[in-house]
Amino acid sequence: MRHFLDFEKPVAELEEKIDELRRMSAPDGMNIEEEVSRLTEKADRQLRTTYAKLTPWQKTQVARHPDRPKALDYIGQLIADYTPLDGDRAFADDGAMVGGLGRFEGRPVMVIGTEKGSDTDTRVKHNFGSAKPEGYRKARRLMELAGRFKLPILTFVDTSGAFPGIDAEARGQAEAIARSIEACLEAPVPVIATIIGEGGSGGAIALAAANRVLMLEHAVYSVISPEGCASILWRDAVQAPAAAEAMKLTAADLKGLSLVDAVVAEPLGGAHRAPAETVAAVGAQIAAMLEPLVGLEPEALRAQRREKFLAMGRELGA
Repeated sequence: MRHFLDFEKPVAELEEKIDELRRMSAPDGMNIEEEVSRLTEKADRQLRTTYAKLTPWQKTQVARHPDRPKALDYIGQLIADYTPLDGDRAFADDGAMVGGLGRFEGRPVMVIGTEKGSDTDTRVKHNFGSAKPEGYRKARRLMELAGRFKLPILTFVDTSGAFPGIDAEARGQAEAIARSIEACLEAPVPVIATIIGEGGSGGAIALAAANRVLMLEHAVYSVISPEGCASILWRDAVQAPAAAEAMKLTAADLKGLSLVDAVVAEPLGGAHRAPAETVAAVGAQIAAMLEPLVGLEPEALRAQRREKFLAMGRELGA
């Protein structure tokens, strides 16, 4: 069954009518196919109208859609001969952080992503995409391994943020995130990050301090969740829509601020309506971004990343 968001209810009603018509036998004098075609066109128009004017809060809901393709979906479709690598070689393996070796369009790469899971069992297994220190230490280990073997690094970010529990803090969550960011910035190979759903706080930038940062059209990327921001500023999570509006967390906002390099268009109705098409579009954009970077020397790649992040905010500050 398709999951509809609250603001998609008019579309849901039309699509339910279409499904009902397709299940029933045609009464005398009624052309079911003609009625289905009419309702389908109406549903498409309604969907187009709805998605043409999404608010930042509605985009946040789309970014969190349970059927949206996850990191492992991108890896499964884009990365051939994928071999997962587990563990941080210090404490444990973290299910929220996935990664390993594979081939992207025939080129050997290291791929790393935050995985939310797609049903109850996998969400629990992957801790809903919120990594603990061992996850970020695992990411750092894989980045350093990629540098040793001169493999480009591709990351897929989809997390509401790092796990905030006491055990994670006790094991050095902040230090682990900082070291992962450092590994991104110091990598002697090209790093391309893609925000595929939620890009939340340090848990996201730990994989996104890259040479090129891509973002899906209905993804969000911010220092805190709208609910968290509302709880701090208004002491009321109900104010999340207002917080989302103020935070400038949409792809269009961030592209306008030069905080991301490219926005990948999503199919009408969001990535969850055409996952394979979305993943293919991301793959094409990654390939275009990667090609000019693979011939650069390590010093040039590091300098490019350094300048990229130091430049953020200069124009606004002026």
